[in-house]
Amino acid sequence: MANTSSAKKATRKIAARTAVNKNRRSRVRTFLRKVEEALLSGDKTAAQEAFRAAQPELMRAASKGVFHKNTASRKVSRLANRVKALEA
Repeated sequence: MANTSSAKKATRKIAARTAVNKNRRSRVRTFLRKVEEALLSGDKTAAQEAFRAAQPELMRAASKGVFHKNTASRKVSRLANRVKALEA
């Protein structure tokens, strides 16, 4: 248990930050799931729209430190390839 006032404040800050990050991570997963569902259904336009919405969400999470930058870039790249393959 935290003894000093600064340690108590730190635990409050950590709890608040964890809640924000959890919310952001959940939001990104929702966007990714929408892209996955559109890809599985084979709907080209829905997949493109979902991907366009998911891409900035992923990169925003990376800039906020929820995901590593390279992880977000890798996910975007792989999704872009799958959407492009669906078009062909």
